[in-house]
Amino acid sequence: MLDWNDLKYFVAVAQHGSTLAAGRALEVDQSTVQRRLTALERHIGRALVQRHTTGYRLTDFGTEVLEAAREVGRAVGDFEQVLAASKRNAAGVIRLTCPEPLVNRLMHSGLLDRFHALHPELHVEFVMSDKYVDLRTGEADVALRSGDTDDAVLVGRKVGDSLWAVYASRDYVARHGQPSSIEEIQAHPLAGFEESMAGHRASQWLRQVAPDANIVARSGSVLGLLLSVKAGVGIAPLPTALGDSETELVRVLGPIPELSRDWRLLAMPEIRKTARVSAFFDFIAAEIDALKPIITG
Repeated sequence: MLDWNDLKYFVAVAQHGSTLAAGRALEVDQSTVQRRLTALERHIGRALVQRHTTGYRLTDFGTEVLEAAREVGRAVGDFEQVLAASKRNAAGVIRLTCPEPLVNRLMHSGLLDRFHALHPELHVEFVMSDKYVDLRTGEADVALRSGDTDDAVLVGRKVGDSLWAVYASRDYVARHGQPSSIEEIQAHPLAGFEESMAGHRASQWLRQVAPDANIVARSGSVLGLLLSVKAGVGIAPLPTALGDSETELVRVLGPIPELSRDWRLLAMPEIRKTARVSAFFDFIAAEIDALKPIITG
């Protein structure tokens, strides 16, 4: 029988153009993607992709069945989400995904203590990630998210502004000075995101304003950038809520308009209607003035 799970490897290769990139997106190794894609083609009896030195291209047949494969993936994701949400409904659990640095600020703000006091039957669990967790899969119920998202299915509201500026350590400034303009950034060593975060707006902005920059430290998280800047290895863009709270750091430029985005509270429509998630949305709406300094600084 056809293993429907194999379809996600085909869809990932079609989307990313290579088994290496597809493996990164699915968090598996390249050989797994190749093996599962080959097994799918063998079961179907027709080639879905053509292998080229520059990557993979869909065959005519692969193009023909791609959207149907995507539909299967969406349907499986929706089913898994309903199952996961049903379990959490019974347990009164709300899984909240947000960037890791935000967890500490939320926990020390007293905001969640007030929510739990108001709703003792509900419990918030964190799913921490600087990457967007796919709410379709049921890994989380609610996202506190800044930046752009291409998932138009999600519903929610703006809860604040996400501002970024460029920071350096006080020791770094004493030893090397600081840039007085965006154009001077390229003359300084920089801390940046690793390749897995190439789509992040901070990565894109640095490539635009400092294409020949000397990247001396790379990280897969905002906390990693923060630690690099605090260590004095270079300068980097950081959220103002995080950078301004560190006494060892100096804001040298910004906020940077190109990096500004909205903070939004988001959920899938069917999950948003559940009693536990509605209670959380209503609470945040009532506490929005208390939330803004936590997420914006």
